[in-house]
Amino acid sequence: MDLAALMPFLTIIGGIILVILGFFGLFKAFYIKVPQGTALIVNDMSSQPKVHFTGALVYPVIYKKEFMRISLLTLEVDRRGKDGLICHDNLRADITVAFYLRVNETTEDVLKVAKAIGVDRASDHQAVSTLFSAKFSEALKTVGKQLDLATLFENRQDFRDRIVDVIGKDLNGYALEDVAIDYLEQTPKSALDPNNIFDSEGIRKITEITAIHNIETNQKERDQELAIQKKNVETREASLALERQQADAEARQKREIDNIRAREQAETLRVQEEERLKAEQARIQTQQEIEIREENRMREVEVAQQNRTRAVAIEEERVSRARELEIVAREREVELQRIEKEKALEEERKNISNVIRERVAVEKTVAQEEERIKEVREVSEAERMRQVTVINAQAEAEESLVRQVKKAEADEASAKHRAEEISTMAQAELEASAKQAEAKKRLAEGVEAEHAALGLAEARVRQATAEAEEKEGLVLANITAEKLLAEARGLKEKGLTEAQVMEAKAKAEQQQGFAEAKILEEKLAAQARGEEQQANAKEKLGLADAKVLEEKLAAQARGEGQLGSAQAEVIRQRLKAEADGLTDKFKSMDHLSDTARSHEEFRMRLEKEFEQSMASIDANKEIAREQADVLAAALSKTNIEIVGGDGSFFNTFSKALSLGKAVDGFMDKSSFAKENVEKLINRSKEDKKIDIAALLKNPEVQDLINGFMAAKGANQSAKTVMSKPIPPTDDQL
Repeated sequence: MDLAALMPFLTIIGGIILVILGFFGLFKAFYIKVPQGTALIVNDMSSQPKVHFTGALVYPVIYKKEFMRISLLTLEVDRRGKDGLICHDNLRADITVAFYLRVNETTEDVLKVAKAIGVDRASDHQAVSTLFSAKFSEALKTVGKQLDLATLFENRQDFRDRIVDVIGKDLNGYALEDVAIDYLEQTPKSALDPNNIFDSEGIRKITEITAIHNIETNQKERDQELAIQKKNVETREASLALERQQADAEARQKREIDNIRAREQAETLRVQEEERLKAEQARIQTQQEIEIREENRMREVEVAQQNRTRAVAIEEERVSRARELEIVAREREVELQRIEKEKALEEERKNISNVIRERVAVEKTVAQEEERIKEVREVSEAERMRQVTVINAQAEAEESLVRQVKKAEADEASAKHRAEEISTMAQAELEASAKQAEAKKRLAEGVEAEHAALGLAEARVRQATAEAEEKEGLVLANITAEKLLAEARGLKEKGLTEAQVMEAKAKAEQQQGFAEAKILEEKLAAQARGEEQQANAKEKLGLADAKVLEEKLAAQARGEGQLGSAQAEVIRQRLKAEADGLTDKFKSMDHLSDTARSHEEFRMRLEKEFEQSMASIDANKEIAREQADVLAAALSKTNIEIVGGDGSFFNTFSKALSLGKAVDGFMDKSSFAKENVEKLINRSKEDKKIDIAALLKNPEVQDLINGFMAAKGANQSAKTVMSKPIPPTDDQL
């Protein structure tokens, strides 16, 4: 076929295909599918809207489409607490009921719902809940008031059916599918209102019912406890009976076992004691043999030690005797040299006394000339002083007043400064004393430890030298005798030298007395002439002096009066200030707490103790100063000689010292001795020369010596009877 002839057919076929494709495209574009649970409402050109549940063609502009939810809706009504459901018995119930609504899948019901509430509200769950909540709540109240609370719990199905019946089927197109009671419980009594008639009735019923049930429950519980306790007691009694039987059997078995064990132990102990007795006898015998051998060994050691000690003591005695002889020879030489030195010193003292006597004569002449010059100077100064006194009298009076006032102020400031200085010094001395006491304590501890060590060593040395000292007695006696002879010769030579010196001094004093008498005579004559001239001058100056003295005394009286007033005012102000301060202080202390008051009392007591301590320190300082002055005065003219030697020398020295003390005591207590000594002294002063030999031959002196020796012998006998003297040790020396 020709292609041109086929073109009309092809065109028609293509047009048909395009129309079909266009139809399918328009159908796809304008066909609306409806999901399950939703209804499509189409408002077309007719008077009645069309409802579709699967899908429909909706042409734009000329059609209007609306979707409405027709699926199942759940609406909950919850009433709790004061808004709880009131039952027929006036009890409230907390209840939650779920209502299930849906729109029937029919055109009439869908259009009815759409016309009644609108498509948008029908699809809004909250709007539907607002629409039907009042109706459902009213139905719930109506049915709840018809039934008791217990019936609600027991017949929930009846309760549900009644709610459905009350609500009915006419729900503006909605259908009530089902009703479910989700929660049902009695409202707590605490949530009820006692002022509400229904709530008060419900509270009464709840109280009655719960009280009855609580009583029954408590009774049941007590009965249960009683039954349990009774059963426990019976069980315990049976258990104790079984335990008693078991204990009896065990005690019987234990007693039999103990008897058997005791018999076995007794037999074992008997065998052990027999074996121990044999071992102890063997040990004692062995110990005795060991001790016997040890005693023999110690005896041999002691014999050897005694022999060695005896040999050492003999050698030490030989060395000590040689050393003592050397010491005696050296002391004899030293004593002779000392006597020669004393002789030379006496010669020098004699020469010095001659020089002093000549110098005194020269000074006497110079003093006489100075006295004459002084008399002339005093006469000339008397006239000048009279005029100066008159001029300065008034100035002195005024200056005296000012000076006294300033002096009082200065004394006050000085006293304060002195008090602070004394306080500071006392505090420093207190700290120094504390540190010094601590140092002395440490030193004493060290010395104590050292002495303890030395004491142990000395004890051993004394034990070793006890026998040597016994043999040294004869040697010491010979040394002492030679020493006493040397001292006697020295004292004799010294006595002759002192007698010569005293004779020279007496002659010098006699010549000096004559010179002083002549000087005194001339001085008295010069004084008489000077006094006569002074009397004439004083007679002329009498009136002027009296006037000046009168003005001076008046000014001084005024100044003292003003000064006294000022001092009195100052004292008054100070005492007033102290009184005000004490008053304020006591008022403040009245307002103090117990803790603060105790603290203040402690502070005041501490200050008072501090003042007492400072006063005690000052007193001790003054006492120490006075004691030091007394000691200085006592030691200023004391002749101190430092000597040394062994124990025998100290014994000799102490005997000589005790002899001197005995002589002093005898002279103090014996009037006869005093009279004889005074006679001898007066006679020696008259003779100006003492003959020692003649003095010793004097019967009065011999009687005095005999009396002293008799007293000394009696005293020595008394001392010997009371106690034997203990010779000093080297440590005491």
